[in-house]
Amino acid sequence: MSTPESTPVSADDASATADIPEMPAPRVREFTAPSIGGGLALLLGLAGLLAGAAMVAAGSVASAAGAKAALIAGGILIALVAFIAMCGLNTVAPGEARVVQLFGRYKGTIRQDGLRWVNPFTSRVKISTRVRNHETAVLKVNDAYGNPIELAAVVVWKIEDTAQATFEVDDYTEFVATQTETAVRHIAIEYPYDAHEADGLSLRGNAEEITEKLAVELQARVEAAGVRVVESRFTHLAYAPEIASAMLQRQQAGAVVSARREIVDGAVGMVEAALARIAEQGIVELDEERKAAMVSNLMVVLCGDRAPQPVLNTGTLYQ
Repeated sequence: MSTPESTPVSADDASATADIPEMPAPRVREFTAPSIGGGLALLLGLAGLLAGAAMVAAGSVASAAGAKAALIAGGILIALVAFIAMCGLNTVAPGEARVVQLFGRYKGTIRQDGLRWVNPFTSRVKISTRVRNHETAVLKVNDAYGNPIELAAVVVWKIEDTAQATFEVDDYTEFVATQTETAVRHIAIEYPYDAHEADGLSLRGNAEEITEKLAVELQARVEAAGVRVVESRFTHLAYAPEIASAMLQRQQAGAVVSARREIVDGAVGMVEAALARIAEQGIVELDEERKAAMVSNLMVVLCGDRAPQPVLNTGTLYQ
């Protein structure tokens, strides 16, 4: 029997896996509660109420004392049983569910919309299964380089397991809000706002990769509450006001250096092309000294910030 080959795990994947918190295993999972269509139960309940009222009315006009008491008692009992049975009716709207409990024990979840009937002695808690948004406040944290930054995120989530959302945490909405803020803060301190290395990840330059890591960590944090994260995105990302001006100057300096580098690379290519074409067409023969002078003049013209001032040479080439 051949053994499957193990897939190598990179250091980044290993560190990312190690950063994901381990939540306790859920003690209860969602399953479907036993229920029947509410239309039939409603008709039977109404029939029972009418039958009980008819028996009470018949007993009130009966002449025999024994028959009168029996009819009235039976009518009241039937009406009471029908009323209690009708208490088991539930109206479930689309995007909602009912978590059913019997004397504190979980008995399942009703997800089928419409009128449903369950054991009338159970308690039913309404829980929304619609997609929700949670947007964090603007958080002020230090990035991997220690620079104070401001960031905020929005998380799109929904409840996948109603039993976990009800019994595993006290308040699942507050739990999602707290874990979202924790995950955003943790991601912010793991990566810099701008990476100094060319291949390093940064919050500003690698938004897609960072948001994927945020979604993975956030899913691991809220999975214990039966919540599924649909999407997570940063909505605000900036340096803190106290260092924003200094960092803006640094970004501008980096942009100027990058632009100058491109200008110099382009100018060198243009000078090479000019010298090669002059030599190819035999326009003029230049020695090494004249080539150096021509290269210097062309580089000044092509790389200068200001327009060059032409100088007319009325003498020979070497004067």
